[in-house]
Amino acid sequence: MLLLLTLVPLRAGEPVNPVEFRHARITDAWEKYAKVLTFGRGQTLALVDDGCKLAMPEWTAIVDGVPKVRVAWDAVDGDPDPKHEGRGYHGSTIGIPSSLNLNGKWGVAYNNQVAVIRGLECCHCKIADSAPLARALQWIIEHHAEHRITTVNLAPVDDLAHGAPVPTEIDAPLARLRELGIWVSAPAGNHHFTNGISWPASQPNCFAIGAVKPGVDVVILDRDAKIVLVVPASATSSSNAIACGAAMILREAIERSGYPWKTDGKNLPEAMLAIFQKTGKPVPDPATKLTFRRLDLLAALDHVMKKP
Repeated sequence: MLLLLTLVPLRAGEPVNPVEFRHARITDAWEKYAKVLTFGRGQTLALVDDGCKLAMPEWTAIVDGVPKVRVAWDAVDGDPDPKHEGRGYHGSTIGIPSSLNLNGKWGVAYNNQVAVIRGLECCHCKIADSAPLARALQWIIEHHAEHRITTVNLAPVDDLAHGAPVPTEIDAPLARLRELGIWVSAPAGNHHFTNGISWPASQPNCFAIGAVKPGVDVVILDRDAKIVLVVPASATSSSNAIACGAAMILREAIERSGYPWKTDGKNLPEAMLAIFQKTGKPVPDPATKLTFRRLDLLAALDHVMKKP
């Protein structure tokens, strides 16, 4: 009986975003590294957004005895209940592309856990929301080791075109998170701006993630030179969520392979970004005359795993 069980092939889940995941070669990565990587197990993704309905099946799920939600916090009110208040709605779903593991549907890093953190009233924010967002990031700094937080999805957008950073209260905690080796990225925005991107993606020590049209390497939505990576999705909040999941998988691959990441960057997040960029497909954008790099997760993993 035991012998028969070992011969049964691993059964993959269905991607929650099939076109996007195939385009970024996430499903190819699942297949090739199914017996090598755990796709997020042992890592926690902090979802910093406008609150969450924790009673949703996606977040009450328990996989192999491990609850999907590891911890929750409301940095606005200072309590452990991150329910939606005011105009919030986005935080209930932002973790699905990166983290879902429910009824055979998988997000990118489907075996991860999430830390649900309410950092403001609505994801369509104002720079004045820097104060509670800074408290949310500070909470992550103080608790990242306890909860194994390796990655932060900083989900809000202010829907403006910032061609340069705007000094705000989140800048110091963003710098500290980078020093700690924690990946932090944010969506660029969805208004087809070609002269700037949303805050907080505009800020130093926060990777700005843009988008290409799912299934086609055509750059869409907000973009300028601050964007470091584009990902197939119809909204940059989804492209950033996918990028966060991919970062968790690449981190595991680096750790398992012993890849000498210090040759790529002065800290692990910057090294991982450099790997994504050098292995990603170049996508020229006529509107900005810039060439962006599109995520290719399988190529990034192959690059890391082939090293001694």
